[in-house]
Amino acid sequence: MPTRTILPPEPFDLRATLATVGIRSRPEGEAWWATRTASGPAAVLIRASGGAIEAEGWGSGATETLDRLSRVLGIDDDPLAFRASTGPLRDIARRAEGMHLGSTGAVFESIVPTVLGQVVTGVEAKRSYRQLVRELGEPAPGPGDVMLPPSPAVVAALRYEELHRFGIERKRAQVLIECGRRAQRLEEALGMSPTDARARLRAVRGIGPWTSEGVMGVAYGDRDAVPTGDHNLPSLVTWILAGRPRGTDDEMLELLEPFRPYRRRAVLLVKRSGIKAPKYGPRSALRSHL
Repeated sequence: MPTRTILPPEPFDLRATLATVGIRSRPEGEAWWATRTASGPAAVLIRASGGAIEAEGWGSGATETLDRLSRVLGIDDDPLAFRASTGPLRDIARRAEGMHLGSTGAVFESIVPTVLGQVVTGVEAKRSYRQLVRELGEPAPGPGDVMLPPSPAVVAALRYEELHRFGIERKRAQVLIECGRRAQRLEEALGMSPTDARARLRAVRGIGPWTSEGVMGVAYGDRDAVPTGDHNLPSLVTWILAGRPRGTDDEMLELLEPFRPYRRRAVLLVKRSGIKAPKYGPRSALRSHL
């Protein structure tokens, strides 16, 4: 089986870094990544070994996937380039110096869980995604007992009613099906400028700023991507950065402006801080974004 050894800069937090691209680590500290490539399906086992990252791949797409590993691990990302001179974000950033921002280079695979996160809570979205992968995916190569995500062709061939059993209503179902049909053109966004890539993503009806910015961060690797239209994020940003318990998208963007071109890191630091904005009375947990 093909293997790779990567010597990351220090400090390097493998678990936190993989989380930035939606790859979950197991309790023992290793992670399996199952993906599809132009060469075929692949599964890669990633683990820290001393000061190195060791990876082993299975499947016809293994070599191509391992060739993308430095990108996935954000080896060229410099957490110290992010400057937060004062305030709570400075301390949060210091505790996360080992978190690098990677990118998967897999647009459709990023779109699916992101679209599922529209309108509903994160818990519901993750449940739908797990069910979708379990029933519409297929076993990945190798000994990892992991599943490949559904292929674009499988999703494109569905009727929207068939997605109801996963807790996906007609609107999100139609977006997923359309993305499956346009998957090849969506993947082409990886070779475009950030502006053109966003335009390509948003050409699909139902993909708005929240969804496209999520994909730009995870798949494309835009370290300045900021999702707008989120129910909770503006208030969280304004609470941590300005001490105001309620905020709007415009206020959030104004507060994040000094962190260009690393606003995605600022957003991720805010999310992983564990800090919560005060709640004044009941508010819906549903998001209103696309």
